[in-house]
Amino acid sequence: MSGMPNAGRRPRLNVAYGSWDLIWSHVHRVLVVNLGLAAANLPLLVALQATHQPWGHPIAFLLLSLGIGPSLAAAFGYLGRAENDERAPTADYFRAYRRLFARAVAMWAPFALLAGTAAADAVLLRETAPVLALVPALVVIALLAGNSGVVAMVHVATDDSVRVGGRSCLAALYTVTRRWMLGLMNLGLLAVAVLLVNQDPLLGLAVLPGCVLFVVRRNAGAMLAAALPGTR
Repeated sequence: MSGMPNAGRRPRLNVAYGSWDLIWSHVHRVLVVNLGLAAANLPLLVALQATHQPWGHPIAFLLLSLGIGPSLAAAFGYLGRAENDERAPTADYFRAYRRLFARAVAMWAPFALLAGTAAADAVLLRETAPVLALVPALVVIALLAGNSGVVAMVHVATDDSVRVGGRSCLAALYTVTRRWMLGLMNLGLLAVAVLLVNQDPLLGLAVLPGCVLFVVRRNAGAMLAAALPGTR
């Protein structure tokens, strides 16, 4: 037995070059998306670090939150671009941001206004007994508006024919309610990401957003295709 050349050696993990290339391409996409989101929302991140009660400054944070929409649309646009080019350069994210900015912020604003107002009211009214029954409804409205806004950003990023207006906003809302199971999955993923980033901002921002948005984009695309058959 002692003469056997492989005795006592641990087996090696052999990974084909193509597998490593696929892994690193996914890592590259995630890092680009995370970098783009952090850069585009830097004023909001700084403001969140400066105060522990953002609901106490609703107007300021509402204005800062308007930048979330275009950054999400750019992330979804970049991920779509990366499907055809596994090593899509970082500049593609910022090109998508510039190209989609006007439509994205116009589509995102109604959802951000509704979600922000409902969330702020829920926080302010949580200790007032006469209107305590309204708090669950306000929370549902805020979550529904935020989830619909994310779907709207996927729609803007993947379909150049989308026009800003009430019809497009209603289409996003209809999509979320029509395909509510995928909508709940997206909401859960986004909530977990936000909670973990809040616990450890540096590590969370470096790892989580790109991974979560990759799944959210796939789910939202399936939701749009099922609820709005004419979409791509």
